[in-house]
Amino acid sequence: MRTASTSTYSAKPKEVERRWLLVDGHRMVLGRLAADIAAVLRGKHKAIFTRHIDTGDHVVVINAAGLVLTGQKAAKTMRYRHSGYPGGFREEPYGALLARDPARALRACVRGMLPHGALGRDMLRKLKVYAGADHPHQAQGPVPYAPPHARVIGGKS
Repeated sequence: MRTASTSTYSAKPKEVERRWLLVDGHRMVLGRLAADIAAVLRGKHKAIFTRHIDTGDHVVVINAAGLVLTGQKAAKTMRYRHSGYPGGFREEPYGALLARDPARALRACVRGMLPHGALGRDMLRKLKVYAGADHPHQAQGPVPYAPPHARVIGGKS
């Protein structure tokens, strides 16, 4: 007896249409925003999502200096790095990193949520983060995007 089978759709790189999305990070919780951005960069919000193909959109984040950490994460959560040399281990509280360089803090957070390899690096290149409200991507026509799971602390103003 023969049964009818359906084949699984697999997106081809040439079929992917990329949009530019604009996210305002003012008063948003860092981790929740990073999770939503990682899903968009991966393309999980699209019906054509394919695990081994970069189907995601470009994301421009403005006002990253307004990102917040809840609870005591600013003091207790550490960011670790190593230079590769003996004694080159460094640690820094995430609150200090967020105050010093908010773009690097968000990028590091999103990077940990993407695939670890060449595909993840390609996805991360589509993320543009700016501490202020100005960005050089007006020509691409970014569309305002409200992340579905992001939390705003203190209301939007």
